[in-house]
Amino acid sequence: MDRTVRTVEDVLALLDGLFASESEAGRLATGDGKGFWDRFYADRSKPVPFFVSKPDENLAAYLDQGLIAPGRALDLGCGPGRNAVYLASRGFDVDAVDLSPAAVAWGENRAHEAGVDVRFLCGDAFTLPADELSGPYDLVVDSGCFHHLPPHRRVSYLALLDRVLAPGGLLALTSFAAGEGGMGSELTDADLYRERNLQGGLVYTPESLRWIFSDLVEVELRRMREEPPESALFGVTFLWAALFRRGAAASGDVRPVHDRA
Repeated sequence: MDRTVRTVEDVLALLDGLFASESEAGRLATGDGKGFWDRFYADRSKPVPFFVSKPDENLAAYLDQGLIAPGRALDLGCGPGRNAVYLASRGFDVDAVDLSPAAVAWGENRAHEAGVDVRFLCGDAFTLPADELSGPYDLVVDSGCFHHLPPHRRVSYLALLDRVLAPGGLLALTSFAAGEGGMGSELTDADLYRERNLQGGLVYTPESLRWIFSDLVEVELRRMREEPPESALFGVTFLWAALFRRGAAASGDVRPVHDRA
């Protein structure tokens, strides 16, 4: 008889296992995400929209509008590194993390070809030691990681932001949008656990994103703009593009935004 739960992380890991794939060709899960994503990125020629070597249109717009400025950046779930490489080319000091060694290797190839420096890390951002993912970061970019997390891992996600996002720092997030033309699951959080299936990702409404990130200040929340194939930017309308700012700490006060003590 095994008793495996002693800490909060033990509970989260147990819940991860509810979504574990049942075969090599199984459904997307957190518990075995590394294997799934390695298979996903193995064929670089697949006609996947975000395989293109283009940055998100909203990220480019934030820079052009002066909403973000070069500093330290973290790309969560960086995939083949398209946004990480772009930020490095615009003067950012970039760390990029992904579960998949195949994705990280592709990102390293792209950075080398572009002649930029990006520090790629392969692993689970929630469990990497603090000396590897130390922060503070002026900008955290997430283009498609958040909507692949099961509900319980939002706790880990917010805790990570607490730890690494600098006071006044920004979260640039894209996630599946609910409504017409969207993609992803609209099941309730409770039903996801009943089904044990993330159905390829979770959709969000503006209200749900505002509630989840309610300790951050909303700068912008809109549909990503469609970009034509010839554009130098990536843009599809089934994603939300959101920019949230962490409140600046008062002098001598460095408490995180989310205080769960």
